[in-house]
Amino acid sequence: MAVVLDGIAYGLQLAVLAVGLTLIYGLGGVLNLAHGQFAVVVAIAASLLMNNGVPTLWAVIAGVALGAVLALAVDASLMRPVYRLRGEARVLLSLLLTIGLAFVIDGLLVSYYPFTALKLSVSGPAVTILGVAMRRGSLVASVVALVALGALIVFLRYTRRGKAVRSIIQDEEGAQLCGINPARVRTAVFALSGALAGVAAVTEGLTSSLNATDGLNLTILALIVTVVGGLGSVAGALLAGLLLGIIYTLSTFYIGAYVTFIILLVAAMATILIRPSGLLGRGA
Repeated sequence: MAVVLDGIAYGLQLAVLAVGLTLIYGLGGVLNLAHGQFAVVVAIAASLLMNNGVPTLWAVIAGVALGAVLALAVDASLMRPVYRLRGEARVLLSLLLTIGLAFVIDGLLVSYYPFTALKLSVSGPAVTILGVAMRRGSLVASVVALVALGALIVFLRYTRRGKAVRSIIQDEEGAQLCGINPARVRTAVFALSGALAGVAAVTEGLTSSLNATDGLNLTILALIVTVVGGLGSVAGALLAGLLLGIIYTLSTFYIGAYVTFIILLVAAMATILIRPSGLLGRGA
């Protein structure tokens, strides 16, 4: 039972990480392969602020804000030529440009901050849930992830801008006919994805630590969750995150961490073969 609870907690973190990626694809038809690096930038920034005496809460908030600003900068520069294309050409160019950006960010972080890591400690004894002792850090990370996901669902369902996002994901041309500007909405959601990557970094820091070399692993995990859940499906990202989180912790506990990524990749490949659109993808 303890392993399953850990899996649920980790699955919520994966969902937060992946939902930003799937929103960007649903809106713009692009894949951001620097998404994990955005999370690492937030982690490094928050850690540096904390090391310089900034209170933890404000350091974390500033880090998440930096994630949104970084995403805005990428959207306003690197993504402009991508948005001029359509179909497969847009996806391929976004892959090439963002993977190049990921290498640049990785190189800079490893060069200048090789030993900087985000580790957020929550003091106090373990909390008993369903008869199982759970670390306070994992519990706080789960609460943060749930709040972030809940706020996102409320935003998408009940706000004007959120309804515009859903309209564009379902039918971009129809949304334009209704007076919605896809470019503006796309920019706002790209910034939101950067902030969500920051929140994922915070949850990771609460349960383990996040350093300059973790960007690639985070991006791979986000991609696996996005593929299994369904590209463009927020609900799919949440469901896939929970399922893969439980699989991750079970396989790590009973088999070993060295094969965990292989198991997750097999799950992604099986999903593509059996249900190409993902668990809750638009084509399902």
